[in-house]
Amino acid sequence: MRAAYIEELGAADVIRYGEIAAPRPGPTDVLVDVLATTVNPVDTFVRSGLFPTPVDFPFVVGRDLVGTVAEAGPGATGFRAGDRVWCNSLGHGGRQGAAAEQAVVAADRLYRLPAGVDPYAAVAVVHPAATAYLALFVHGRLRMGETVLVSGAAGHVGSALVTMAVRAGARVLATAGSQDAPYCVRLGAAEVFDYRDPDLTGKIRGAAPSGIDLHLDTAGVNDLQSTVGLLARRGRVVLMAGAGTRPALPAGALYMNDRSVVGFVISHATSGELAEAAACLNDLVAQGALRARSIEVLPLSAAADVHARIERGELRGRRAVLRTDRAPLAEGPR
Repeated sequence: MRAAYIEELGAADVIRYGEIAAPRPGPTDVLVDVLATTVNPVDTFVRSGLFPTPVDFPFVVGRDLVGTVAEAGPGATGFRAGDRVWCNSLGHGGRQGAAAEQAVVAADRLYRLPAGVDPYAAVAVVHPAATAYLALFVHGRLRMGETVLVSGAAGHVGSALVTMAVRAGARVLATAGSQDAPYCVRLGAAEVFDYRDPDLTGKIRGAAPSGIDLHLDTAGVNDLQSTVGLLARRGRVVLMAGAGTRPALPAGALYMNDRSVVGFVISHATSGELAEAAACLNDLVAQGALRARSIEVLPLSAAADVHARIERGELRGRRAVLRTDRAPLAEGPR
């Protein structure tokens, strides 16, 4: 089969596109004919070695796929050939990736795609949206009626955070570039603040005088000195970006107000947590309530170029979807 793979860790140009041996499913696995995959920032971290994880070479890159079941192992109950499915947790933890014509997926990490959902539209959201779900509800413990602050709300994860928090009955405040404010409002944000505003902290405090219950910073700024001071009693901060940041920790303001800071990456999510997120995602994509802002469809052979473009910051606001030859272009969005 053809795949985008690496034989060593390194820069984007270590990615090769060519023939490698096709995988075979184990007893509880499903062999999937891949229609499309995508590229996430974390895929570049795995490829470069920034995110340490077991890697067997040749290593197929990529987390996410949408495809059709080719074959199910005897213990992979509930799946049969021809089922349209998706996954968002390949390519790390010793698992080969999704950027190939075929992939093996453990049955407990594979989910059915709702009928009528465009596979390209789906694969563009399954990773950022699952990240958003787990950040909000598993690690952030969001409850109805709370006030949520989403920093970087116009991004892929940020927009999913806004969408889900609003639908869960939260009041959402957002920070983004001024040009992205209308988009955030359409998603349901009650107020949007320009992240460049020198009085940003003061304006957020004015909009939430009783404090922020949950803050999620997808931009990775991690200014805990300012953020913790904005929290309500028992307010929470979920750190989910900014691996190189070293913020000062205002310990007194945390423990004297029952506040907390927790770190989270989806790579450590359990299969049960991922399945919980998948149920929510399937409901939202079936309703058309969760879509990428912009999708660029490219051939699978463009994987190395897309990795490089992500690292150069050239895909802001867009998701690159990589199609295999198994996927007719007519299925993609116009």
